Amino acid sequence: MSLPIQGDGAGVAGAAPAVAALAGHNRISTQALTSLAQAATAEALGVPAQEVRVFWSDDGGDLALAVGTPVTIPRLADVLRDPGRLQRQGGSVLERAVAAKAGILRRVTALSGAHISRVDIRLTGARVSEGGRVR
Repeated sequence: MSLPIQGDGAGVAGAAPAVAALAGHNRISTQALTSLAQAATAEALGVPAQEVRVFWSDDGGDLALAVGTPVTIPRLADVLRDPGRLQRQGGSVLERAVAAKAGILRRVTALSGAHISRVDIRLTGARVSEGGRVR
């Protein structure tokens, strides 16, 4: 599968305007799109990209993105000592996943030009942060 790129590049930072007389096609490979989705998800949830699994499906002509990923959480002892820490680091696991959906959708759409209809997140585990900040 490869994704055809639509449009003239307007609105994409650093993109050169399209030349109307230039023939040809631009496509993004499935692997490139998958790597982009892995990186966006990893950044949003504070996990290594290699731990993010990405699945694509058709959604009425658009792409639906489903990701399976662990999420980074603070140590329970740290939250008990400082209850405000959880909110400062993005809220509960559910709140962070909901916020991550919108960010992943925006990021992957902006960088790829793909028409993505939705992002589904399945949290597959939790990684406890070791003393530092949870990203």
